[in-house]
Amino acid sequence: MSDSHTALRSMHDLGLAAWFGGSLMGAFGVNGAAARIGDSTQRLPMASTGWNRWTPVNAAAIGAHLAGAVGELVTESPRMAVQAGVGRASTVKTALTVSALAVTGYSRLLGMRMSRAGQPSVEGVTEPNQQTPSNVASCQRQMKALQWAIPALTGALIVVTAYMGEQQKPGQVLRGMLGRAGGLGHASRTMGKGAGGMATARAIRQMTMAGR
Repeated sequence: MSDSHTALRSMHDLGLAAWFGGSLMGAFGVNGAAARIGDSTQRLPMASTGWNRWTPVNAAAIGAHLAGAVGELVTESPRMAVQAGVGRASTVKTALTVSALAVTGYSRLLGMRMSRAGQPSVEGVTEPNQQTPSNVASCQRQMKALQWAIPALTGALIVVTAYMGEQQKPGQVLRGMLGRAGGLGHASRTMGKGAGGMATARAIRQMTMAGR
């Protein structure tokens, strides 16, 4: 493995680890700890302070992950063309990445709205009470699901990345190349049979017309 590939993989893995770990810790740690504050009007501001401090680090981690992912995609593109299964795994990984980015961005938007709400009384960071303003309560209800969606999506990305790492083993590469070659050969034979069948059908039709 070249030094450049090592750097790309390190950026990819470290960025993804921080993205996953930070979102999971935030849901359990930041939101959970803030919910235990006795003053219900201080729960949301305390959680917002923690998330605001983490946001720049999270953005840097996501940027590093994306840079590494794009670099790896470029370096691995020749293998996608010759090894069966690599292209499909890359498609799944891209879909998960786009989904995680969308959920992360929208969650941050909701967090900013709640942060600007001041000091409303809440049951928890993602749970309103009877005194919570309706606009804040709406954001909280959405955040309650999204706070778990981010670690779920990034965790799935880690699993897919591990699977794609297994695909790089020499035995898997050889098997995938043979599988791709076999698939192309089968497609060629099928096309050949289809062309032959069409030619035979045309010949039968011509013979029938001539008989008439």
